Amino acid sequence: MTVPVFGMTFTRPDSGPVPALGADFSKVLIIETSEDANAATYPLDTPIRISTSDAAKVADLGTGMLASYVQGINDQLNTINAGADATIVRVAEGADVAATAANIAAIVNTMSEIPSKVNATPRIVLAGRTAWREDLDTTSPVVAALEANLGKILAVAPVDVDDTSAANAIDARETMASERVFPIGIAARVYEAGALVTRPMSPRIAGLMMRVDNEKSGFPFDPFANRAIYGLAGVSRKIPFSFVDGSTEGQQLLAANVSIVSEGETGVDGAVADGGYVFIGTDNAQTGELWEQIHQVRGADYIVTQLMAITRQFLGRKITASSVESWINSIAFALRDHKAADRILGYTPKNEMFQKSQNSPESIRLGRLKLNIGIEGCPVFKVADHEIARYRPAVEGLVNEIVSSLNASI
Repeated sequence: MTVPVFGMTFTRPDSGPVPALGADFSKVLIIETSEDANAATYPLDTPIRISTSDAAKVADLGTGMLASYVQGINDQLNTINAGADATIVRVAEGADVAATAANIAAIVNTMSEIPSKVNATPRIVLAGRTAWREDLDTTSPVVAALEANLGKILAVAPVDVDDTSAANAIDARETMASERVFPIGIAARVYEAGALVTRPMSPRIAGLMMRVDNEKSGFPFDPFANRAIYGLAGVSRKIPFSFVDGSTEGQQLLAANVSIVSEGETGVDGAVADGGYVFIGTDNAQTGELWEQIHQVRGADYIVTQLMAITRQFLGRKITASSVESWINSIAFALRDHKAADRILGYTPKNEMFQKSQNSPESIRLGRLKLNIGIEGCPVFKVADHEIARYRPAVEGLVNEIVSSLNASI
């Protein structure tokens, strides 16, 4: 650009802190079958992005499992925002469950290619047939594929495990070791075309996650336990559960990181509710406790996408003290907002993010900078300990009250 000899110029400085939002973490990817779906709308093995509030697109799903999954999600979205941003991949039904599971796993293995095809990155993945296993000594081929691929798009997956017994559900969970997989040990009983059928619970939990995200303005930092599940006629089996009895089957499943849905009971101490069906679950299939709570994983993922959006605005600039300070301030301001909104408990102060010992002159000459950023997510309230003791001051108060009363009557 040639600067005028006599005139004026206008510029916009770009040296200050920059704002950036994280990604939408309520987008969902659904991989299942539907033999009578409209093949023109949903060609096989092809990702198609829709809104689940689009009646025509939902009708084109036919009557197979894809339609059931979408209905399970929509049943939970019972506010004005009644649709989900969903990417649908219809796969062929195989000769048996093993073949169908293999078809689904094949799509899961290409998961990282889907965002660029639909211009959206799903953060919740619903892949069918996760409860099927070749035998009790192996994991589901779909779960194995999910564990290998979810991290590539910073997604999580509620997965159904064997719901026939607590022992089988726990055995299935023992084959998993991923902070991104969220086992569910019970199936849903729902009405479809007037018939009562058993369907996976995972779409209902995915819809619940979206509902809670929406309640929190789209931020995925909140747990979603102890909330109602809608659209159920029943559950595949009644799992005994009590808030006050840790020996119940439901508590045993939760201790093994297997989530449940419990039926409310009127007039029963320790029941999950007076009525309806309530989801109880907080933990993923991680083998340690550091990132065991699924909402903390989602919250950290959101912050990662936010840091990506901030940092890409600084890449390609000169490394100077002011540019690095602007970069760090941008990150600190974003984390400050999360702290102020109680989405996180705290974070590394900005003056501690850049450490001299980890940023040598040689590294900086190569254009490399390193920040140490710690965040602490809010834990879920899981156990309330109450200590009930005698309160002697109340008796002393009674004595004083009696004395005062007697003195007043003289």
